[in-house]
Amino acid sequence: MNNKSWFSREVELFFQSRWSIPTALLAVCSCTSMLAPLQSRADAPTWLRVLTGAAVPEHDEKTDAVLLLSEDILTVQPNGKIKRLTRRAYKILRLKGKEYGVARAYVDAETKVQNMKGWCIPTQGKDYEVKEKDSIETSLTGIANAELVSDLRVKLLPIPAAEPGNIVGYEIEQEERPLVFQEVWRIQDEIPVKEARLTLQLPPGWEYKATWMNSGEVKPTAAGNNQWQWVVNDIKAIRSEDDMPPWRGIASQLLISILPSGGAEKKAFESWSDMGMWETNLAQGRRDPSAEIKQKVVELTAGKTSTLGKMQALAEYVQRDIRYVAIELGIGGWQPHAASDIYTHHYGDCKDKATLLSAMLREIGADSYYLSVIVTRGAVTQGTPPQMYLFNHEILGIRLPDDLTDASLLAVYKHPTLGRILAFDPTDELTPLGQLRGALQANYGLLVTPEGGDLIQLPMQALSTNGIRREAKLVLSSTGTLSGDVIDVRIGDYASMQRSTHKEIARKEDQIKPIETLLAHSLGTYQITKASIGNLDKRDQPFQYQYSFVIPSYAKTAGELLLVRPRVLGEKSSDILEKKEPRKYPVEFEGPRRDNDRMEITLPEGYQVDELPSPTDVDYSFGSYHSKTELKGNTLVYTRTFEIKEVSVPLEKMEDLKKFYRIIGSDERGTAVLKPIGH
Repeated sequence: MNNKSWFSREVELFFQSRWSIPTALLAVCSCTSMLAPLQSRADAPTWLRVLTGAAVPEHDEKTDAVLLLSEDILTVQPNGKIKRLTRRAYKILRLKGKEYGVARAYVDAETKVQNMKGWCIPTQGKDYEVKEKDSIETSLTGIANAELVSDLRVKLLPIPAAEPGNIVGYEIEQEERPLVFQEVWRIQDEIPVKEARLTLQLPPGWEYKATWMNSGEVKPTAAGNNQWQWVVNDIKAIRSEDDMPPWRGIASQLLISILPSGGAEKKAFESWSDMGMWETNLAQGRRDPSAEIKQKVVELTAGKTSTLGKMQALAEYVQRDIRYVAIELGIGGWQPHAASDIYTHHYGDCKDKATLLSAMLREIGADSYYLSVIVTRGAVTQGTPPQMYLFNHEILGIRLPDDLTDASLLAVYKHPTLGRILAFDPTDELTPLGQLRGALQANYGLLVTPEGGDLIQLPMQALSTNGIRREAKLVLSSTGTLSGDVIDVRIGDYASMQRSTHKEIARKEDQIKPIETLLAHSLGTYQITKASIGNLDKRDQPFQYQYSFVIPSYAKTAGELLLVRPRVLGEKSSDILEKKEPRKYPVEFEGPRRDNDRMEITLPEGYQVDELPSPTDVDYSFGSYHSKTELKGNTLVYTRTFEIKEVSVPLEKMEDLKKFYRIIGSDERGTAVLKPIGH
């Protein structure tokens, strides 16, 4: 999918991101490192210097740095502002750990930096010090259009001599005015942590609610005067694994909801209903249609006699004709623009596109609701507490009339009071009304209604709605050359991926390159002799490749024998679990799928089958695989079906998943043996 899959709330999530400097900012840091005045010498503060003799937390040889101290002190003021003191101290272990030698502070219209300092304690020689005047302020890099449409910026303060063996640390004082009184304390990251401390100072009469996520509860100590402190020691690092759940779904975190005395408006969300009401109030009046919008609805639905036909026309218009541009100044990261402005300018972010479509649907008598989601499954579960910085994308839940039924409406959720709700993403240009891409299926989202919010699990579509169907009719020569024709049909996400790939291709002669990429995964050498594409722009139809190829020396000789791999194309096996270290996290698949292959290989004249691979039949709760190779006349016929039935595989099933992939790999390498007739 293209980068529009990451939408308006990415900036807010970036603001709440991990401690380590994002890779996208490293280039900026390297360019600004010259700003750090190496000649500045000053003793590091006591809180940092006492760490020079501290034992480092347990780590392996791949660890670039360790976090000796993470300290956050939050002082909540009665006027709604929060003073924040942030301290970090790292010991650099490897050269790549230099990335931790950059202090950073995020600022916007409601967040100011009052002071910023950094220090390095080298193994030999005097300490280095840098101050806020040595920092550089820049827009966020790595986020589309951030420098143009967001007021969120970052101050970077490179710390000199962030070399292996040295200790670097920094201290940042900030004042901010949050939209909602919620704080997420993230204590676990890609490097181990020796000690993490959080101090919360509340005004008299104020209260808090603490909820631990992905870890056991740690009780705070009371320091008096409504001050509380949490301390956690020896926090293990999170080592990245392929297809693991998103970081926020596995890392230890503490959600603190701050509850002002007197029921102030900014109090934290105590329920999903509260959060839904907050979003409802933000969008109040934003979906009111203008005269121009009403006229456009009439124009788009002219000649459409069914409600579904009208919905499809409006949905396609918003998907394709309203450009994705995020304008996120201040509250703009959360509050949609007015539908009339979105229509007039013909652009908007995800929540804007949902707003305009909702306004247009209302004109044909269809109710719809905002549906806040996160674009990666596994970050939210049924037990996740409500929190502001949780979701990063807005789609739409469309209420279907009782008499509207159609086989194309696959992404339907049955709400206990609202009835059937169709989940639809107006920003995803490649997935038509009625379907959801795999990453959103079985994911959780907040359905925002006038009565509040409901956390719901989005539907998972049938296996038959996503996958690849491949048929090949091939001829093998006595010299081992394989040639023939292939029809490759793709539906669901697999169709969307190919359509997305072709959108980036400007020259017609380059359209063959995606086919070459697909073949390269299965074949060493080949020559495509002709190729065509079907249904490139018809999203409601399967995407199709038709091509012919020649593969020299496909069959290998062994004396008088020919060795032929019946599985010519496509790989379903994976080495994801073939690692030395045991798997620590579940496996998240992109979505459910069913693939079918049928490959017919006409044998060369004068040869007969001496040996065929055994059939394969394996069936687990998360997936199944069935294949067989048969001789029909003088044709070798290989058929198989591959299914992913569960999109999340827990740790207790990892051994089964490993066996599953190994069995598939063995089948894919299977060889048929041909011998000359009469031998």
